[in-house]
Amino acid sequence: MKNHITKRHCYRINKAGSINNLKLIKEYLPDPSIDEVTIKVKAIGLNFADVFAIQGLYSATPKESFVPGLEYSGVIISKGSNVTEFEIGDSVMGAIRFGAYANYLNINKNYILKIPPGWNFEEAAAFIVHSLTSYYSLVELGNIKDRSTVLIHSAAGGVGIYANRIAKKFNAYTIGTVGNVKKIDLLKREGYDDVIVRGNDFSEKLKQSLSGRSLDIVLECIGGKIFSESFRQLSAGGRIIVYGAAQYSTGGAHPNYLKILTKYLTRPKIDPLTLSDKNKSVMGFNLIYLWDRVEILKKHLRTILDMNLPKPYIGTVYNFNDLIKAVRQFQSAQTVGKVIVKVN
Repeated sequence: MKNHITKRHCYRINKAGSINNLKLIKEYLPDPSIDEVTIKVKAIGLNFADVFAIQGLYSATPKESFVPGLEYSGVIISKGSNVTEFEIGDSVMGAIRFGAYANYLNINKNYILKIPPGWNFEEAAAFIVHSLTSYYSLVELGNIKDRSTVLIHSAAGGVGIYANRIAKKFNAYTIGTVGNVKKIDLLKREGYDDVIVRGNDFSEKLKQSLSGRSLDIVLECIGGKIFSESFRQLSAGGRIIVYGAAQYSTGGAHPNYLKILTKYLTRPKIDPLTLSDKNKSVMGFNLIYLWDRVEILKKHLRTILDMNLPKPYIGTVYNFNDLIKAVRQFQSAQTVGKVIVKVN
């Protein structure tokens, strides 16, 4: 079926390097291919990968002009001849390897799911990236077991909230860390067993929180001294899963390369002989890895949905015309839960 929507609004960046290069434009959208659907986007989920891509700090960033954004929800308005699993009018959520910052997009049918009953578009746009990151980190890499002890950094963010919910399905003892005391109440409501406000006394706070427990899994995105101390207190057989690099986001429109270089050169370094000697593991996860393994991606998403977790936690909702403002606020690290951009 032909796509009758020939123009769209999108935020396009011609040269990565600065948020200031992100511009709202009008352009033509081609008809969907035989395996694609055209989606009228209703909501967009923001992720740190978006910021890093815009600033040119993400290895997967396209070299040419591109539309950022990995996550969205919306309604199918057109589809290719090979698409039989979905109908026009279906409400869906999906992931895209860049291109979500738009009011219409085309996507292969394999990268969308129908929105669960009772979810709105904002909740649907908050699901895929954070839930997959949490699940893959804890279950596939972390090998979480019943009553594991799990330390989750950036615990009030979307990944942190989902990670706690998934860990609780394994009766885990969860410790969340945040950089702001204002986020403590949210983590307590979410069921974290203990909360640490990161500071110079992190080492002692973590020791007190563990209170003799083995530290089995750490979900890490802070780096620096926080990484080093988490590794030091990790138990034999424990695993650190690095799922982000928030320490390289300097908060400005464009990267502060001097600060980034300093952090890079002074980053913690682990000797492989130390790993074997101490029987500890350090692993990393990037969601783009699953893009070319779509059947694995879909299998994990179905498993997560079957866990009957609470709906995604929405922190802040912005309008489409305020998307750049939303990105700036998101990169400030002052937000909680998922930051959503609503598209009319």
